[in-house]
Amino acid sequence: MAARSTARKRTTTRKKTTGRKKAGTRKKATTRKKTTSTRKKTGARKKTTARKKSTARKKSTGRKKSTGRKKSASKRKYSRGASENVREEMHEFKRGKLRSGPGGKGGKVKSRKQAIAIGLSEARASGKKVPKRKGGRKKKS
Repeated sequence: MAARSTARKRTTTRKKTTGRKKAGTRKKATTRKKTTSTRKKTGARKKTTARKKSTARKKSTGRKKSTGRKKSASKRKYSRGASENVREEMHEFKRGKLRSGPGGKGGKVKSRKQAIAIGLSEARASGKKVPKRKGGRKKKS
């Protein structure tokens, strides 16, 4: 018989993995025992020396001492309607539409403070609760 050389293809079969690891291969978290430190007690104790009072000023904590008059938490200085007037004027000011003077015939308002002042002035004129002016120019009636 003639020796035949047949080339045989070897086929290897691999196991398909599903992407999960076996539960047995996962490491378990170990918990350490808490150790409490024990100090050795010595018979001799150190003496504490008396401290000198410092003559330096103490830092203020930011709180002021009350002067005896308490402010009521529920009373409002400005009514809600007055704050609405100021809000409307600020809206116009931010858009560049707010003008000063009677009937809005003056120049453009360029200051936040002036916009707020106009809002409060209008609230006063309409009879809303707004504190009186502290000083400066009085408005003619």
